[in-house]
Amino acid sequence: MIEAKKLGVSILYGVIAILLLGVITSVIFSLILQFTETQEKSISLLITIISFFSVFAGGFVCGGKGKQKGWLIGGTTGLVYSLLIFLYQYLGHSSIFTLEQLIYHICYILTAMMGGVLGVNIISGPVHN
Repeated sequence: MIEAKKLGVSILYGVIAILLLGVITSVIFSLILQFTETQEKSISLLITIISFFSVFAGGFVCGGKGKQKGWLIGGTTGLVYSLLIFLYQYLGHSSIFTLEQLIYHICYILTAMMGGVLGVNIISGPVHN
C-alpha cells in the first residue's frame, strides 16, 4: 500500500512538472508571437522540441521522486499526461486524436519512460546489494 502511494505521488509530481513547463513555455511563446513579427509556422519545430523536453523532464522528476521502476512510473506519467490531453480535446472540443497526434503521444510516453529511467538512475545513484 505504501509503495503504491509513493508511486502515485511520484506520477503526480511528474504530470505537474509537465504541465508547469507547458504553461511557462506557452506564456513565453505567446508573448513572442504577440510582440514580434515571428510567425507560428517558423517556431513549430522549436515548440515540438520543447514539448518532448517537458515530457522527458516530467518523467525525470517522477523517476527521481519514485526512486524505483523508472520505466514504469515514467511511462505511466506519459500515459496520464496523454490521457489528460485526450480528455481535454474530447470533452472540450468534441474531437479525438488524429493519427499524427496518436503517434506524438506514443512518442511522449516513450520519452517519459526514458526520463523516468534516467531520473531513477541519476537521482537515486547506484544501488549496491
